[in-house]
Amino acid sequence: MTLFKRPASVKGALLAMLLPAGIGLMALAWLVHGFLLDRMSRDFIENRLMDEVAFLEHQLRASNGDVDELQTGDYFQEVFHHAFAVHSPAKTIISPQSWASLLEPLITSQQQGSIRVQNREGNDAPADILAYRRSFLIEGAPLVVIVSEDMGALKQSQAELHAWTAIVSLLLILLLAGVIWLGINFSMRPAVSLQAALKQLQTGEISRINVQAPEEFKPLVQQLNQLLDSLDQRLERSRNALANLSHSVKTPIAAVRQMLEDTSRPLDNQLRLQMADRLADIDRQLEAEMRRSRFAGPQVGKSACPVKQARDLLWMLGRLYPEKSFELSTSLLEESRWPVEEHDLNEILGNLLDNAGKWSTGCVELSLEQDNQMLRVTVSDDGAGVEDDEFAKLGQRGLRLDEQTPGHGLGLAIVSEVVDRYGGQVSFLPARAGGLQVRVEIFSSLAR
Repeated sequence: MTLFKRPASVKGALLAMLLPAGIGLMALAWLVHGFLLDRMSRDFIENRLMDEVAFLEHQLRASNGDVDELQTGDYFQEVFHHAFAVHSPAKTIISPQSWASLLEPLITSQQQGSIRVQNREGNDAPADILAYRRSFLIEGAPLVVIVSEDMGALKQSQAELHAWTAIVSLLLILLLAGVIWLGINFSMRPAVSLQAALKQLQTGEISRINVQAPEEFKPLVQQLNQLLDSLDQRLERSRNALANLSHSVKTPIAAVRQMLEDTSRPLDNQLRLQMADRLADIDRQLEAEMRRSRFAGPQVGKSACPVKQARDLLWMLGRLYPEKSFELSTSLLEESRWPVEEHDLNEILGNLLDNAGKWSTGCVELSLEQDNQMLRVTVSDDGAGVEDDEFAKLGQRGLRLDEQTPGHGLGLAIVSEVVDRYGGQVSFLPARAGGLQVRVEIFSSLAR
């Protein structure tokens, strides 16, 4: 059983995080304020007591230690607002007399400097005082001067100030909660606009999301628009595939149907071969369109393991062409992933390796590289190669995908079509071993 339930909304989560943090910081500031207030008040009182002791010492030295020449009574209280005691071998003066029970023990004490006296009971004397004591000699006679302050009254004033600080802190916390709430609502406005845009997209009012979003929301809007583009492309490919398939098989089906409906002609071997040719045309067209429809193109969240797929294909082609060697050259880690749909990468690698294996003399080399944002696949063979005037014909679009066509035509046409959907490019170069080198380059940002 969980003690704290996780907030279901972003607003609740932000409030649950920011408000306690604000309250905690305000409480910490209040505690620090109380500590500093007490420390600063004590230091201030000590400095004043030291100044007044120094003044009394100066007066005594000016009178050569004659205590009687000092103005007593309420004079020092009116001037310094503090209680004091002056002791000499001849006389002791304590003002006011109600503090005598507190100051007399300090006269005989040997401690110098600041002295704190607490929890002392007296008739009219305070229970908590801070005194400053200094003893010195004047013409060989020892004198003691003590000046003290009632800390109880000071504490009461401090407590009142600290209480007002607590009230102001509570008001500031309420104001902070309001500011946080307004800030969260203002910051979440783009989410509301995005929700409205999604509703418009659902009803068909818009075809793409065009929201003035902050920097944090722009990648989300971009990914959503890329997903919509991908869905539109897949829908367009499906429609084109159906249209192409319908147009391609219409004529062979009509020819076969005409042959079957013509009862005047016997179904001899030549007619059977003609029907088989027509059905073979239909089968080739179906296979070609099915292969086109399987090309996914860039898909959000889809990725492939190039090293693993390459090893599997090389093992399979090694069994298909046992007399030839297939080698892999790469610095990628085994768990490296590329933002390419797995089936599309299989089509690229499989067709390039199959063509290279078909035309090589003894060795096919596959290289996988990733340089920053560039994904690169290079396949080289040691076959007879391609004439210079035939390089421009390799991988041409619009060529009919006919598996009976010799050479690199079918595989390279498929590779060119798949790579084009990722915004990449296919290059054809002479290989070092004399055969053909095919290089595929895709920017990983485009692949996403």
